[in-house]
Amino acid sequence: MAIRNAGGTMLRPVAPPARLTREIAERIADEIASARLPPGAKLPTEQEMVAAMGVSRTVVREAVAALRAQGLVVTRQGAGAFVAADADRRPFQLTFDGLPSIAEVLDVMELRASVEVEAAGLAAERGSPAARRRVGAALAVIDAALDRGESAIAEDFAFHRAIAAATGNSQFANFLEYLGRFIIPRQSIRVAAHRPEGQRAYLETFQREHRAIANSIAAGDAAVAREAMRRHLVNSQVRYRRLAAEAKALTGPPLTR
Repeated sequence: MAIRNAGGTMLRPVAPPARLTREIAERIADEIASARLPPGAKLPTEQEMVAAMGVSRTVVREAVAALRAQGLVVTRQGAGAFVAADADRRPFQLTFDGLPSIAEVLDVMELRASVEVEAAGLAAERGSPAARRRVGAALAVIDAALDRGESAIAEDFAFHRAIAAATGNSQFANFLEYLGRFIIPRQSIRVAAHRPEGQRAYLETFQREHRAIANSIAAGDAAVAREAMRRHLVNSQVRYRRLAAEAKALTGPPLTR
């Protein structure tokens, strides 16, 4: 039996802007997370959601497909969609597609800091000579990319992955691989692109911070490595806020991708 509209919150009209599929999926996910749609409950029918939310069948179907991919709902032929029995035990995941807001960029940076500061310390403390050399080599690859006038986004990510690998704990590397494209805020690079000299200064600043991290890891100084990584990530948050504010002043609301 279909569950009633929980307090009128889920089946309210959807605002016109883009990302309707995501908005609907998140709205239903919120109902599940709050247990207003408990495990086993039947979702409103496709027709009910189309009528109440003012969207197309395609949007509703894509939202349900996204929830199914996340393990939150299951579909039964001819019966509809139901909250998965183990929906309350789904694994950790980032819940946004891309980096849609400054706040979410900063949230990821804060999450990174909690893991990468310790990774830098462990890389310095117990990284093998070969692993430490790979960190240094990754730093040199960034230098080469910057000399070519590139933004070195992929190279930056590779540097952080080399540090994670140097910990000797594969879970650090797995975590960074999971973050993947979220780890280097591409918006920051693009924000500075309207001023070539500003972009170059930005890139040289973060590379100096990278060098301090790499040098402390090479020296085996765990305390200094942790502090250098902490300083780098905190400074990155400050830079992102500033550059995003500059972009907003020049072009209006910040880009979401």
